Amino acid sequence: MNKKNQSRNLIHHANGKSLEEINGTVKVPEDGKFFKTLLAYSGPGALVAVGYMDPGNWSTSITGGQNFQYLLISVILFSSLIAMLLQYMSAKLGIVSQMDLAQAIRARTSKSLGIVLWILTELAIMATDIAEVIGAAIALYLLFDIPLIIAVFITVFDVFILLLLTRVGFRKVEAIVVCLIIVILVVFSYQVALSDPNWKDVIEGFIPTQNTFANSPTIAGMTPLTGALGIIGATVMPHNLYLHSSISQSRMINHDDKKEIARAVRFTTWDSNIQLTVAFVVNSLLLIMGVAVFKTGVIHDPSFFGLYDALSTPSLLSNGLLADVAKTGALSTLFAVALLASGQNSTITGTLTGQIIMEGFIHMRMPMWARRLITRLLSVIPVLVCVTMTKGYSLTQQHEAINNLMNDSQVFLAFALPFSIIPLLMLTNSNEEMGAFKNNSLVKFFGWISVIGLTYLNLISLPGQIQSFFPAQLNTLANTVSILVIIGVLLLLSWTIWELHQGNKRLAKQ
Repeated sequence: MNKKNQSRNLIHHANGKSLEEINGTVKVPEDGKFFKTLLAYSGPGALVAVGYMDPGNWSTSITGGQNFQYLLISVILFSSLIAMLLQYMSAKLGIVSQMDLAQAIRARTSKSLGIVLWILTELAIMATDIAEVIGAAIALYLLFDIPLIIAVFITVFDVFILLLLTRVGFRKVEAIVVCLIIVILVVFSYQVALSDPNWKDVIEGFIPTQNTFANSPTIAGMTPLTGALGIIGATVMPHNLYLHSSISQSRMINHDDKKEIARAVRFTTWDSNIQLTVAFVVNSLLLIMGVAVFKTGVIHDPSFFGLYDALSTPSLLSNGLLADVAKTGALSTLFAVALLASGQNSTITGTLTGQIIMEGFIHMRMPMWARRLITRLLSVIPVLVCVTMTKGYSLTQQHEAINNLMNDSQVFLAFALPFSIIPLLMLTNSNEEMGAFKNNSLVKFFGWISVIGLTYLNLISLPGQIQSFFPAQLNTLANTVSILVIIGVLLLLSWTIWELHQGNKRLAKQ
């Protein structure tokens, strides 16, 4: 069977094109100049970059800076470089194969494994959604003094905002996301500029040292190793790989022309790397804020509430100019605005990814607004339970419980990441899948180093995340559960790798 017919059969097996309503809808110039063509391809990278600067990144970067100065900024740099590599492979997979990552995995695996992987990825997306709900609700509470329970309910109505956006065209959705990213970038740039950080120390921090991944000293319950793991875990998220492999197909290209495919891969990579560079700058600014904006050791509450209060307290800030601006309430208000912008951006990308994995893994189609309403309501439930159960507690205890819920929800991201990055690398290394566009030796080398490193770091961080669910007196039970979970992850990962390998062998024989 020739490559073209093989590709058509796989797309048919995948239940049609990925995100069919936007697939191939954006025209690109045929003979345009570089910047004109780059502008036409710009947009999908912004939606992907949102996941690298969402509310989950904020506290890890800021508290990492507070506790260890600029030591961990090198971790942000290397995490960003790995993200660029993974997103390049993800976008290339979508453009060349005309399938998203979920479809490509499902085309080579059994129905039963597809259901298991769908459930696992769905839980990871819902965990991300919980962080978005909490971030948006807290922003509404801080900006407008809306009670948290009501603010949580208000976040449900972003479903209707998304429904409106899908009717105005995907290009306009991309533009709105870019505008919200600019808001976040400007807010943190302004705050860091006011703090006048030591730029020499910042630049030196980008060079890793033997202390970067050390397990001591312990400051505020955090070691450099746990701080680094937190930054890595909050940076590389599985849903971005599924998302990029789909929305990279939104541009209208001729798949019978290899030169046109190569051009699409090239400009999509430019778009992705530019936007991820912006995400890298934002995350670096967050860490610099932790070092330069606040006086050393003053942040005892790293939650969004604590950071907002710190920006409202002149005595906690590092210099007189910051203190003067803080008196006006501008710093804390801008922080809350950026938090709201981040939450809304993540809402758009989370909805698209949910539809991608549902259609890809289990071939189930549902209107985008209906899917969003169901998943948002499910994500709201644990937040409402947490807020309701802590209603009689002190304000500090309530804030701590909400922050713990957000941190605990991220455990599913550690579960799901290996099941996206390992198949992604296997698929883009495959001659049967990619043909002339398969990964070259250099990409394979750095790809395997990145994938093995990320999988290892996620697995060694799992016990600590699982143990946080148990009280101290049940430490033995927590250790047992941790071991069983890791064994389960390894077995499921082995099953996935085996089926993908067998699927590629079947393709090679056709």
